[in-house]
Amino acid sequence: MRSIIEWIVVVAGAFGLALLIQTFLFQPFRIPSGSMIPTLEVRDRIVVNKMSYRMHPVHRGDVVVFTSPKCTAPGHPAWANCGIVGNYADLVKRVIALPGDRLAIQGNHVYVNGEVLSEPYLRPGTVTLGQPPYGCGFDGNLAHPYVIPPKMVFVMGDNRSDSLDGRCFGPIPESSLVGRAFVVIWPFSRIGWL
Repeated sequence: MRSIIEWIVVVAGAFGLALLIQTFLFQPFRIPSGSMIPTLEVRDRIVVNKMSYRMHPVHRGDVVVFTSPKCTAPGHPAWANCGIVGNYADLVKRVIALPGDRLAIQGNHVYVNGEVLSEPYLRPGTVTLGQPPYGCGFDGNLAHPYVIPPKMVFVMGDNRSDSLDGRCFGPIPESSLVGRAFVVIWPFSRIGWL
C-alpha cells in the first residue's frame, strides 16, 4: 500500500511540475500551416520561451507565437479583416518592425526606417508585395511609411505568398505575445535552434 501512495505522489508531483513549466516557462506548439516555410514546416513542433519578453524587449527577427489578433489596427484602412485568422487560437510569425519603426513595402522590399530589411530567412524569389492569400483586405500597397504604434509590433510569415500576417491584420499588441519560439523539437530530422 505504501508503494502505491508513493507512486501516486511522484506522478502527481511530476504532473504538477510539468503544468507549472508549461504555464510559466516553456510551451510546445505544433505548426498547422505553411506560412513560415522554409523556417518552419507544417507539423513541426516548436518550444516557446514564455519568459523571454519579461527579461528583454522584443527583437526584430524573432519568431514569435501570439494570440489571434482582433483586427483593430489603428491608422490604416487596409487592415479591415483577418480572413480566416479567427480559426486559430495562436499564430506563429516573425517580427518585422518594432514600436516606433517606420514600415513600408515597396518594389517587393520591406523597408524599416528607410532601410531595406535584410531577410536571409526568405527563399530566393519570395514575393512580398501583392495580395496575400484568402482575400484578407490588403491591397498590396504600403508605399507610405506606417509608424508602428507604441507597445505594438508588426509580424509577417516567411512564406509571404501563403501567410495571413500583419499585411492582413496590421500590427499586434506586445501583450498578445505568448513568447519567443527558440527550438524545433520534432521531427528528429529538423531538430535545431531558431
